[in-house]
Amino acid sequence: MGNVVRGAVAFIPSDRCERFLVGDLKETPHDRTLDLSSRHLHRFPLRLCAFGDLLKLYLSNNHLSSLPPEFNNLKKLQILALDFNCFVELPLVVCSLRQLNILYLGNNQLYKLPTQLAQLSELKTLWLDNNCFAKFPSVICKLSELRTLHLGYNQFRSLPGELASLKELRSIWLSANVLNKFPPVLLEMHTLEVIDIDRNQIQHFPPLIHLTGLKMIIYDHNPCVNAPLVGEGVKRVGRWADSKNDGDDEVERKMAEVSIEENTAEVSTTENTAEVSTEVREQLPENE
Repeated sequence: MGNVVRGAVAFIPSDRCERFLVGDLKETPHDRTLDLSSRHLHRFPLRLCAFGDLLKLYLSNNHLSSLPPEFNNLKKLQILALDFNCFVELPLVVCSLRQLNILYLGNNQLYKLPTQLAQLSELKTLWLDNNCFAKFPSVICKLSELRTLHLGYNQFRSLPGELASLKELRSIWLSANVLNKFPPVLLEMHTLEVIDIDRNQIQHFPPLIHLTGLKMIIYDHNPCVNAPLVGEGVKRVGRWADSKNDGDDEVERKMAEVSIEENTAEVSTTENTAEVSTEVREQLPENE
């Protein structure tokens, strides 16, 4: 019954209804964290733009499609969650929050990103899963501090060579796209620790043993004819990952090592749908 009332009240643009949905907050919470997830919000309460000391703001699972210019007052924000909303385009005011470390934009209707996103020079984690991207947003390649990039459940067919400029990137999540071959640019990214390429259309995996930083490759649910060849200690999640045919694997590994050493300079450069709750996010490392 409470949710029904909230849903009805959300359509009535009055200060009294707004107080019913978000409470009668008059000052910044002591922990500088504000969680307004699942409040049936259709607009961001303007009076909360006065909370300039906020560090973390969760607006997940509402009905937001825009943000007011006054949102710019929240300049100290480090974590902003806008996932599970109705954004077709990212509000430009978000690009003015230059202290952001983590930005959740999953489960919206985004199909492009503004060039102004490059202003978020401190951004370390970006979630774009479950949107409408078909073309890779080139502005992502300008986020030099990015360490974790979630791109699952979109329509990407390839990745640009410019992605290799992200020297700090440690994990990339590409599950459930339409990649029909392993992106060549990832073969150059020696700092990658986690590659999730589950649920694509990849038929053959190149050797990955030269990626010395790699710790895990998730490649399940691809129509592949081989498992990716990886270095010792790297965890593989997918078909044939637990193969005990060590003899053939060792021969293939040595042949691949010779091939990689001879051809490294010729590598081409042209080329979890579940909602993350506030409680889970608070337990994640700040760089993930």
